[in-house]
Amino acid sequence: MKYFTRFLIGIWLGIALCGPSLATAPLQPISFAAAQAAVSAPLGYDPQLWHRSGGSGDWRSLLQAIDYSLHYLETPEAIAAYAQYPVAGVTRDRVQRSLRRFRQMVRTSSTPAALQAAIERKFTLYQASGYDAAGTVDFTGYFEPTYSASRQPTAEYRYPLYRRPPLESWPLPHPTRAELEGSDGLQASQGLLRGLELVWLSDRLEAFLIQVQGSARLNLTDGSEMSVGYAGRTEYDYTSLGRALVTAGRVAEADLTLPILIEYFRQFPAELDTYLPLNQRFVFFRETYGSPPTGSLSVPVTAGRSIATDKTLMPPGALALINLELPIYLADDTWAVEAVSRYVLDQDTGGAIRGPGRADFFIGTGTAAGELAGRINTSGRLYYLLLNEG
Repeated sequence: MKYFTRFLIGIWLGIALCGPSLATAPLQPISFAAAQAAVSAPLGYDPQLWHRSGGSGDWRSLLQAIDYSLHYLETPEAIAAYAQYPVAGVTRDRVQRSLRRFRQMVRTSSTPAALQAAIERKFTLYQASGYDAAGTVDFTGYFEPTYSASRQPTAEYRYPLYRRPPLESWPLPHPTRAELEGSDGLQASQGLLRGLELVWLSDRLEAFLIQVQGSARLNLTDGSEMSVGYAGRTEYDYTSLGRALVTAGRVAEADLTLPILIEYFRQFPAELDTYLPLNQRFVFFRETYGSPPTGSLSVPVTAGRSIATDKTLMPPGALALINLELPIYLADDTWAVEAVSRYVLDQDTGGAIRGPGRADFFIGTGTAAGELAGRINTSGRLYYLLLNEG
């Protein structure tokens, strides 16, 4: 893939682990009625499209996400991807026609009920078989973090992000994380990464999290802003930091969320020297000059409207419907969950996403997005909407 696609918050934490991949039957056609019986929220009703009063909601962001997918579907990469797509009846042409018709229906439907009725008449649902062959999909969330950084190293800002080295000339196996930057994360200037520093952060865990997410917005000490995105990585499998803490008995699996993990290392920062090197993969960056975060299809991902799946199984750029329970922040500073159905576009993937039982939901940019993304760890259902054939 051309661009880095964010590794799942759940995978990073070592939670939401799914069962065996069922690659032989990733999608199965299913009627709206049958699908409705299997879910806990009104299937096909997306309240985000309308305010509760019935007025216009965020349909413009959905239409923009659709346009990004339509742009991708015109590319040679899309033609090649669908030439090899394994599910009969799911073609690039059908996905394109489905997106264009759905886009028109969103613009012309006056009420949620009218849109739902039109979809039920015109579309067929294809359900992901899930990790259990019964449609169960584990969902997590991902986001683009925002941190403070410096263009120059200082006593406070010591932990760099690095530009891409000439990986093609590096022998295999590549150097490990510990070999590249040392166990303390400060030794890279002595080796292969010397002179490749792009920007410096004050917090080592934040620098690591940017490698996990693959992009970031950085508020620089000179008052300017910098955006960075994926430029390459070393050839190692991803190792879960959270799973290592659970295995070591440092954190209870039932308590493991991103905020809990961050707080653990705030209390025990020296343990970063032990746990971060366990993930031998190392990620490199480029400055993106304010461009939005980009998924594996080389088009922007949209907050609340883009998902990441295994692109060897799921149709790239296609319109999907997710049904799950999402955390919601309440006025009394507590969290609850709410069952939702939401139309999304399948525009991303990740090195840790495997099989029809995993999906990652893009939440957005910044601290609030990260707080929500880190709390998403739930099972749900995943459907793809395609125009009826014939």
